[in-house]
Order: sequence, then C-alpha cells, then structure tokens
Amino acid sequence: MKYPGILRIGFRLLVNDRAKFSALLVGITFSVFLMMQMTAMFAGILNRAYSTVTNIGAAMWIMDPAVNTPTSVIPLPDYLLDAVRSMEQVRYAVPVFIGGAQVKLASGTYQPVSVIGLDDTSLFGRPELEQGTIEDIYAENAFVVVHDAEYSKLESPKIGTAFELNDHRGTIVGIAKVLTSGLTGVPTLYTTYRRAIEYIPTTRFTVSYILLEPKSKAAEAVIKQQVAQLGYVALNRGEFNQRITDYYVYQTGVGTNILMMTVISFLVGLSISGQTFYTFILENLDKFAALKAIGAKGRELIYMILFMATFTALTGYGLGVGLVTLMISIARSYLPNYAAIITYWNLGLAFGLVLLIAGVSSYVGVRKVLRIEPFDIFRG
Repeated sequence: MKYPGILRIGFRLLVNDRAKFSALLVGITFSVFLMMQMTAMFAGILNRAYSTVTNIGAAMWIMDPAVNTPTSVIPLPDYLLDAVRSMEQVRYAVPVFIGGAQVKLASGTYQPVSVIGLDDTSLFGRPELEQGTIEDIYAENAFVVVHDAEYSKLESPKIGTAFELNDHRGTIVGIAKVLTSGLTGVPTLYTTYRRAIEYIPTTRFTVSYILLEPKSKAAEAVIKQQVAQLGYVALNRGEFNQRITDYYVYQTGVGTNILMMTVISFLVGLSISGQTFYTFILENLDKFAALKAIGAKGRELIYMILFMATFTALTGYGLGVGLVTLMISIARSYLPNYAAIITYWNLGLAFGLVLLIAGVSSYVGVRKVLRIEPFDIFRG
C-alpha cells in the first residue's frame, strides 16, 4: 500500500470522528494558548526591563559589579570616567545619571518619575522627539518627557507645562518617543546631567553609568580587562541584557512562576491529547486490523498514526498561536501597560512542546495498533 494512500485513509479516519478530533484540537489549542501566554508575558517583562539599555543605545556600559538591573544604580567615582577616557581602545566615553524623584503636578498631586541625565556636551542617548527641539534641553529648568504608556500619569503635559521636582521648577520643552516603555510603571523625564544631579539628592559620587564606544569590536576584550583591574565591570549591550535576564529568572520569583505555569500548561495539553488520542485508537482498532488484513505493513500504520498526531498537533498549534495573538492585540488596545509580546523564542518553545505532545500521543497509539492482529477482530 502506498504512503499517500495510507495517509489519506488516516486523515479521513481522524476528521470523520468529529467529536474526538474536536476534543484533540481543543486540548492542544488550550495548551498552546497557555504556554504562549505565559512565555509572552515573561518576554514582555524582559523587554520592558531592557528598556533603559535599549533606549539609550550605548555599545558598552561600565558599572559596579553588584548592579543587576539599570534601575539598581550604584554610583561610580569621578576618577573612573577619566581613566576610561584615557584608554586607547575607547573612542569616547560619557557619564549618564539615572535616578528617581517626586514631581508635583499643576493639580497638586505627586507622581514618582524616573529622571535620566544626559551628558551636557554630547547628549548621548537622547531620545527622538515628537515635539520640540533637543537644543531646548539646555534652557533653564528644561525637561523632555517621554510619550509612552505612563505619559498620562503626568496629566499628559504639553510643551510649556510647568511642574515642581524636589522644590525645583521644571518646564517641559519636548515630548519624546522611545523604542520601549519602562517596567517600573513610572513616567520618564530626560534632562542634562548637571541639572539632574543638581535637582536630585545624590551621594558623593554622581555617575550612574559610564557609556562608551570602543574603537573596534576586538577592543571590547581589552577594555573589559582594564576596567576589571580598576574593580568595575564593562559589559556590552547583549551582556547587560543577559545580566538583567539572569536577575529576573534566578533572583526573583518571576522566572520560577512562569516556568511552573508553562510546565502545567504542557501537562494539561499532554494529558488531554494523549487520553483522547488513545481513546480514538481504541475505537478504531477494527479499522486498523482491517488495514493489516488487506496488506498494510506495520511501518505504514506507524506513519499513518504519526501523521494523524502531527496533523492534529500542528493544527492546534496554529489555532493556539492565533488565539493568543488576538488576545494580546485586544489587550494592548485597551491596556497600554500590557507587556506581553510574541517572540521567536516562545514560538519555538511552544512548537517544540507541541511536537513532544504529538510524539507521546503517537507512541501510545503505535503500541496499541502494532499489537492487534487481524484475526482477533474478525473472530470477534
């Protein structure tokens, strides 16, 4: 019997039993939906956690070894900036200030904000402006506000809007857009480095990070070694993001909880699809025995069962991905702070787990079919 013929028979057996086929699809679709939803939420959290690194866009960051995330700032001594600038492998290096403050709005309410102070000379890491010009940041009391999901918490300020920041007057001179919103749920203001350390109380050291551009990719290793000799850490963008990932995965409950929910979702799909597929095989044993009686080989029946399980799994995978994509799209339209995103990583993870579900279901069916003998069915 030819393979296309046996596969066509398997397809008809599968879809003609609509109740079992629907149950298989529902189980796998629900499992994929839960797995994708959990991992998409985690990917969204990490994407928000990377926001400072992504938005500033520096090639390398110098920080204290104890720093895990961009918001957990440990100030650096001023001499370190001079030492880095003197390195032959460094094209340029600038300081950046990242801190928090309380803003008093025109309505009298207070709102926490994140303040990023850019190097006065270069303004390296400045955001792209939707309104205003970046040169206005040098004006007295000037700040640029980021137009993101947290923008409305500042009562949607316009250019010229005034506020108080730690008893200092501030004025919005520009409205910016960034690639990624922050994770902490507070609005972001940009200003100059000098103004930031003047308005926000600091320790003896004021440099949050040193941002630098190496002269070449090969120079990174030398820079890291020289910075390590000074007692600090130099990381490129990818390494800093990996450090952030490790922090959320291993040092907070976020990674553990997401992993547990993903495993539970996988087990739900595996149990539903495995049990349903096994029941389907039992109810169709007479048909498999008849195929054996007319000459179908064991290898051909194995291919047929693999095809049936794989077809069901991939169909359920597609439906699950479509469902979670629809849900995320709807949630984002109504909830600007919703952080879930679909990436190649969680698509690949869900796809691999679905194939595993299909493999286990196929194994259960294959064992039963290979044991059946045609004369048992016809004798009964």
